[in-house]
Amino acid sequence: MTALHTELPMTEKEACIMIKVGLIEDDRLLNESLALLLEKEGYQIYKGYSVADGLKLLKSELDLLILDVTLPDGLGFSVIERAKDIPVIFLTARDEEADMLRAYERGCEDYIVKPFSTEILKRRIQVVLRRKGSDGDALEYQGLRIDYEKRTVSAGQEKLQLTSREYKLLEYLSRNRGQVLSKEMILEKVWDIDGNFVGDNTVSVTINRLKKKLGKTAEGMEYIRNVFGMGYVFGE
Repeated sequence: MTALHTELPMTEKEACIMIKVGLIEDDRLLNESLALLLEKEGYQIYKGYSVADGLKLLKSELDLLILDVTLPDGLGFSVIERAKDIPVIFLTARDEEADMLRAYERGCEDYIVKPFSTEILKRRIQVVLRRKGSDGDALEYQGLRIDYEKRTVSAGQEKLQLTSREYKLLEYLSRNRGQVLSKEMILEKVWDIDGNFVGDNTVSVTINRLKKKLGKTAEGMEYIRNVFGMGYVFGE
């Protein structure tokens, strides 16, 4: 069976994102339903049904591969061994610990056992893609570059001068891009405390100071947004 590449008309959102997801699942009904689900989320889906299809899709510059373990012509483990820098999520009915350990030993990012919640699947995909975006110890987003290894931040050609606390705060927010983080979570991770002995406005004051230093995107949007009643989020 040959891999099917869905080339649906892309919306403006899809054209901007261009996140390519490979989907290798031999259950054609499940394959089709998952493809439709993920296309609605703005992903460009490349479908396949076998190990051979999966190996072909590795040449498609995928951002993520969703892979079944048991396939008609072999096991998905033989695909992940050649996936190199492509993050892989296993989606399988095999729930034995030995299979899970084998998958993680080969470098999979996540292992989801069927039956599964589609909402959980979507969230785990987002987490893996955010993690991939922060790989290489650097993140580039809307003209902002954060070098996690060198602990430097640049906006365009300008190197920003951040305090140690401001940098730690930005790193925590940016490594969880798109996820709303509460004040309590930020205090625990950035200040290493539960907040009992810190003023209520400590986080907001530091974030406001950081936002001024970061400036805005080319579209005039702030890199860090306040989500009323919930917390703060970096990026979209």
